[in-house]
Parts: sequence; structure tokens; C-alpha cells
Amino acid sequence: MTENKVVDLLAVFSDLEPAADAIEQLRNLGVHDECMNVISGIPVTEAMLGRPHQWTNVPRIALGGAVLGFLGGGFLAFVSPYLYPYPIQVGSQYPVPGPPTVVLLFEITMLGMLLSTFLGVFLDSFFPNYRPMKYVPEISDGKIAILVECPHVEEKKITAVLKKLGAESIQPAEAQHL
Repeated sequence: MTENKVVDLLAVFSDLEPAADAIEQLRNLGVHDECMNVISGIPVTEAMLGRPHQWTNVPRIALGGAVLGFLGGGFLAFVSPYLYPYPIQVGSQYPVPGPPTVVLLFEITMLGMLLSTFLGVFLDSFFPNYRPMKYVPEISDGKIAILVECPHVEEKKITAVLKKLGAESIQPAEAQHL
């Protein structure tokens, strides 16, 4: 019985266009999007590389934080004035005045959303990450790398296609501490 060897290559490209072409050609070879990872020192969207949209939980976490912030602001605006043993009356105003309540609700809602968004991005990016990662130093110089980890494709075919499309270097990926 033969076991499939996992192809584990890291190809470095100097520009975005050859990297996008390489991703397309790798798809034609049968490499799935789950087997490819783009590593870049600059922000690159999925649309630039023709890749499917990555789903994230950050919008849901932000919405949950906004709801919690709104409920917290509602507690501060509507419940806390009645918690005093003696109600404070200022002239003929109601215990809960309108304009300051709107400002308080808005600010606390936005604060809840801001904090939960920060926490969501922090957790969604698996930061901090102490395990070894696959990386080459050229990425910090503005290059783009494609990491291919696929068990069902031949390494020679992938290497030939990547060289033909202008990969500066193709090397076995090695995990190292960053």
C-alpha cells in the first residue's frame, strides 16, 4: 500500500500578477483553495488573487458587542436614576432626560462595538501564536509567497508550473519560530 506524500512547497513571487496566475494554474492542476495559503507583507484581498471570500466571525462579535453596549447604556440611562434612595429632581425635568440619554446610548453602544471588534480581530487572527510558522524572510521585503500543502498532487508538476510562471524561488516549506 502506498501512502501519498504531502507536497509542502513555498514559492516566492516578486509581484501580485504572477502570484494570481500561479494560483489559477494550481487550481487547474487540481490543488484546492484549502491547500493554498498566500503569505504577504502587504494587505492583499481575496478578489485581487481570484480566491473565494474568507468568512470571519468578527461582524457577529461586533454586533453582539453593540447589543451589549446598548443594553449597558440603557441600564445607565433608564435604571440607574431610580436606584438612588431619593430621586434627584432638577427643575421640572424628567428623571431620564431625552437628549443626554440619546448621547449616552450612542456612546456606550459604540464603545461596546469597538471593544468587541478589537477582541474579535485579536481572537480571529489567532494572536499571539507561539507555534512555528512557515515563512521566508523575502516576504518582509514586499514579495508574495504561496504555500502549497496538498497530499494528492505531484510535486514535480507543481514545481514546473510555478517556475514557468515566474517564481523566484521554490523551496520546501519549513516551520520556524518567528
